[in-house]
Amino acid sequence: MMENKYAEVYKKQHYGLVGKHSAVKVCHWTKSEMTGGPSCYKGTFYGINSHQCIQMTPALNSCTENCSFCWRFNGFDSMKIADEDDPEFILEESIKAHMKLISGFKGNPKVTEEKWEEASRPKHIAISLTGEPTLYTRLGEFIEIAHKRGFTTFLVTNGTLPMVLEKLDPLPTQLYVTTAGPTKEIFNRLLNPSIGNAWENFARTMELLPSLDTRKVIRHTLVKDVNMPYIDEYARWDSIADPHFIESKGYVHVGQSIDRLTEDNMPSHDDIMAFTTELGEKLGYQVTAERRESRVSLLCKDPSIAMLNHD
Repeated sequence: MMENKYAEVYKKQHYGLVGKHSAVKVCHWTKSEMTGGPSCYKGTFYGINSHQCIQMTPALNSCTENCSFCWRFNGFDSMKIADEDDPEFILEESIKAHMKLISGFKGNPKVTEEKWEEASRPKHIAISLTGEPTLYTRLGEFIEIAHKRGFTTFLVTNGTLPMVLEKLDPLPTQLYVTTAGPTKEIFNRLLNPSIGNAWENFARTMELLPSLDTRKVIRHTLVKDVNMPYIDEYARWDSIADPHFIESKGYVHVGQSIDRLTEDNMPSHDDIMAFTTELGEKLGYQVTAERRESRVSLLCKDPSIAMLNHD
């Protein structure tokens, strides 16, 4: 059982707490696909089965930023995990916590026996729930153990700790870097970094990305009237990072973010697609997919490598 002052808040929000600093949470799309509905946009973009995906974090209370657009509970105590749990323990207990959270779906008449059996054998781990996962110093060990057990891994980072990414071994199946501050002024105002050299570190991460031998994604989280369009500025960063994919996703006015932003800050899907089309033309990337309900688009450098093989 996690012992921290936010435990009751997390429980009310249906997090499954794992050890001292980790957690899982069943996302909307996992529930949707289990009950016969659509999957997450990652299913459309990359072939991920939402009902076989575990959404987790090894850094529940720790982050280097306090993003205005984040809808999660930002109960960040520090930028260091003082007493770290063993990575094998985190993985095993995360699987158990996830299975406990979805256990009630077994008796749901909308869940077929086939879907339940598949959901009982998760194949993917999204290391992206909340916090900054690269603060967990044994992240490489965690990813290695996950891969040995047959999981694919998606790691989402804000890019403020390039020294971790540089030494991370093994790398995740797919590495996301959130790129939401096209200029230093917007970066500091919107992302509210807790470290003084966050912008410089982010720049180092962009320069590092081409050398990392894994699938790479730049994710632009777009907030209307704040960090978009700035097409030239984003194109500059994307050119430096040279990712395989670029996701552009609109801010949604939900959760904790409603105290910091307004409904008017939500771009429409048409806004997202106009941004995506212009950015793709500048970079020579192809618009290959979109999901209107999620206000998200995908640009690919090489569309032939988009889908993952989970067999």
